[in-house]
This record gives sequence, structure tokens and C-alpha cells, in this order.
Amino acid sequence: MTRTQLEHIIRAAGAITDDKTILVLGSQAILGAFPNPPSPLDVSREADVCPWNAPEKIDLISGAIGEVSQFDSTFGYYAHGLPPESCPLPSGWQDRLVKFQNENTGGITALCLDPLDIACSKLVARRQKDTEFVGAMLRHRLIERSTLEARIALLPDDEQRDVAKQSLIVCLEAARARR
Repeated sequence: MTRTQLEHIIRAAGAITDDKTILVLGSQAILGAFPNPPSPLDVSREADVCPWNAPEKIDLISGAIGEVSQFDSTFGYYAHGLPPESCPLPSGWQDRLVKFQNENTGGITALCLDPLDIACSKLVARRQKDTEFVGAMLRHRLIERSTLEARIALLPDDEQRDVAKQSLIVCLEAARARR
């Protein structure tokens, strides 16, 4: 997904939900801090979004511009309505959101997760695609290991912190194996 495609999703999600602020969760939130991320950080066709002031409208997003919608078949990318509580996020994530608004967002403001918060959430999810995503963030130096470890410490419970630490080890071992 490109930043332009994300801007289109933000504009559409804002229009569908009548909300002027859209939260971007998941991997494509990287486009807030890094408008042109290196490959493979740009391969997803999906952006997880939530209307900031009307989270109860997430189903409208998935129905109108979600997977297998007319929007998806027309443009080749789509949105998934997702509430923030479905993502394991470190304490204080709301204070670190990366904000952008431009003419392509049609007056809608995007609030994107901070890259370190994205990485923490991905590490807790522990799917292969998620650990590969974090590995690419580290490899391309979009985040640093020491700051990521500090952010992992802010995850709200012991189990999440333990899973994230274990997943980080997997990322680092995979990086060593590639050398």
C-alpha cells in the first residue's frame, strides 16, 4: 500500500462514518511516520482503521470499503474496521500517534500508530508475517532494538511482554541467519 492509497482510505472512511479523525492501526500505520517505507513494509493491501470519535461505526467501514467490496475490486486495496482495544498496545500509545492531514485526505486527519507501538503489537501477535515485518523495520533501521525493548516494557501485562520478548528473539535470530 502506498501513502496515496492510505490517504484514499482515510478520506473514504471519514466520509462513511462522518468522522473527521481516523485512527490507523496495524502495519500500514507505518505510512504515517514513513510515507515511502522500504519493501516489504509496503506489501499489504489492507489498512486497519477506526473512526476516532465514533468507534461503533467500524462495521460501516468494513462493509463499504472492506475486503471483497466494490471499493476493493475497483482499487485493489481495502480497509478493515478495527477497534484499538483489539490490538495489544503499550501504555501511552495515544500520546505518540503520528498525525497527518493533507489535500488528499479531504480534511480528514489520520492518527497513525508510532512505529515502535506497531512493532510491539506485531510482536505480541507473533504471526510469521508480523515478526518478518518487525525484522524488516529493524533491518532498515526504522526502529532500534534498544528503544523497542524499552517500549515492550510498556505493554500492559506480563504475558504480552513475555510473548513480545520471545518474538523479538525470533526476529533477531532470523536476521543473524540471513548474514
